[in-house]
Amino acid sequence: MTPTEQLVRGVPAGDQPAVRPPLPVKMVIAGGFGVGKTTAVGSISEIEPLTTEAAITEVAAGVDDLTHTPRKTTTTVAMDFGCITIDPTLKLYLFGTPGQERFGFMWDDIVEGAVGGLVIVDTRRLDDCYAAVDYFEHRGIPFAVALNAFDGRLEHSLEDVRWALDVSEHVPLVVFDARERASVRDALLVVLESALAANGG
Repeated sequence: MTPTEQLVRGVPAGDQPAVRPPLPVKMVIAGGFGVGKTTAVGSISEIEPLTTEAAITEVAAGVDDLTHTPRKTTTTVAMDFGCITIDPTLKLYLFGTPGQERFGFMWDDIVEGAVGGLVIVDTRRLDDCYAAVDYFEHRGIPFAVALNAFDGRLEHSLEDVRWALDVSEHVPLVVFDARERASVRDALLVVLESALAANGG
């Protein structure tokens, strides 16, 4: 019985166990450039998210493909950070990775200690997420693939995306909207379930 349930059911204060702070759990949100990582962290975080956004310069625009994100004016150059209390026993600390390959050297530090990852995919450009999928697969870190429904639609079905990414059946694929808090929460819970399953929980 959680402390909240005890209070609701009228358990006397003296009979309640000491309330412990929620268990901190680290999770990574990864994916290619402009897929919605910063948006997802901002949508779900209960604190003002920490972002390391920098303006996209003409030089960077020549390197990063803005075809599908023409209104994007900034990009993450280190990481995003936010947190969300799932329930009285569990608090997720979210770390968003930079999407460009040239910032890949930071990934090991960002991912260290994470229980799992959420790889966000823009189905209009699947190639951009291969590096993130490979990273989690090669390190044996549980992860789920979340297809961000830009403009409310997907370019490919879940089955086609699984085939294109060549991910095994035990890797969950979900459709979500990075702008919607509840949608992001549900995707993160899928990662938690995968991490528990992978660790025999």
